[in-house]
Amino acid sequence: MLDQGNFIMSKAAQREKIATGQGFIAALDQSGGSTPKALRLYGIPEDRYTSEAEMFDLIHAMRARIAQAPAFTGDKVIGAILFEMTMDREIAGKPSATFLWEERGIVPFLKVDKGLADPQDGVRLMKPVTGLDALLERADAAGIFGTKMRSVIDAADAGGIEANVAQQFEIGRRILAAGLVPIIEPEVTITIPDKAEAEALLLARLTAHLDALPEWAEVMLKLTLPETPNLYAPLVDHPRVLRVVALSGGYSREEANARLAQNRGVIASFSRALTEGLSADQSEAEFNATLAATIDAIRAASVAG
Repeated sequence: MLDQGNFIMSKAAQREKIATGQGFIAALDQSGGSTPKALRLYGIPEDRYTSEAEMFDLIHAMRARIAQAPAFTGDKVIGAILFEMTMDREIAGKPSATFLWEERGIVPFLKVDKGLADPQDGVRLMKPVTGLDALLERADAAGIFGTKMRSVIDAADAGGIEANVAQQFEIGRRILAAGLVPIIEPEVTITIPDKAEAEALLLARLTAHLDALPEWAEVMLKLTLPETPNLYAPLVDHPRVLRVVALSGGYSREEANARLAQNRGVIASFSRALTEGLSADQSEAEFNATLAATIDAIRAASVAG
């Protein structure tokens, strides 16, 4: 266990890594609802496991394989978002967050939301985040630097978007009070016809809520790649924002990288686009080479803006 002085030093080093690192954040936080699809894309169909426990064992094995790959280091991957069960497990004999930071130089984050509520007013808010305080306490003790929580915007509805952002910041303030840095993620669905209008409304509401934060507070933002390049430049420059990251959101890796490169100061936080092309049946050499090429491409797009 780190003593208090070393703990504070570690937090400061992690903050510096996130603030200035020339790389991207890997999203390894598929939950119960998204894990079957992630495993299918990885070459493991649902008939290969018979219980939820087996399913989570398989997804953890995939994540551990990625985390231990030679290219998966803090030189290019500055952070990684974990699912709660990943935080509670080990990689290479160490607690997952400890392995990432001590062995790879990668700052660990934790997904804390409990999934999405039913659609209302053009948005899908988060379900109640039950047990948050206890989870944040465990996360802090495990060496987690920050958190991530996702809600969704499906239409350019001003009232719905305000409700979405307000919920994110309400929970974000609790996370800040616990000593962790929240990644606020109001995802705009890439297929909606009024995506650009929704993004303009989102920019206004995010700015208003950021302006209302106390001076000591720092949050991160995880946003859908916008229709207008550099739309979110004011958020990149906002004094309450530590870093702006982008989700791939269903874009192919090629398109996501191309869009990302057009947005100054925004780095990737990809999930599906990160694991695209990886397979459980690949040899270690094939797996490592595929992942290394992916990491190089995503990093290049992240630092191009």
